[in-house]
Amino acid sequence: MKQDIHPKYQFVVYKDTSSDFAFLGRSTQTSDETIEWEDGNSYPLISIEISSASHPFYTGKQTLVDSAGRVERFRRRYNIKTSDATDSDDATDTAVTADTAAEGSSEAAD
Repeated sequence: MKQDIHPKYQFVVYKDTSSDFAFLGRSTQTSDETIEWEDGNSYPLISIEISSASHPFYTGKQTLVDSAGRVERFRRRYNIKTSDATDSDDATDTAVTADTAAEGSSEAAD
């Protein structure tokens, strides 16, 4: 292996700016800022915007939103009819037959 061509792999502290959560890890990233960690040593400080402490998926605050009507667009594309009484995802209401799927894929290929 060639000498002096690889970046220095060192301990760094990542700090989530939105939740003041910090953790010690190893990286090739460097920073002019340093922080004294719990073990008494100083490490380079890398500021990050999102971590597991602030991301909605990990905190349980995630909401699922049908953006831009993707379900309706799918139903229009494959001519899927829904019952007027309920908007359920029953297998009988939204089943795509092999013929309908084949027609849709052949139209896309043209």
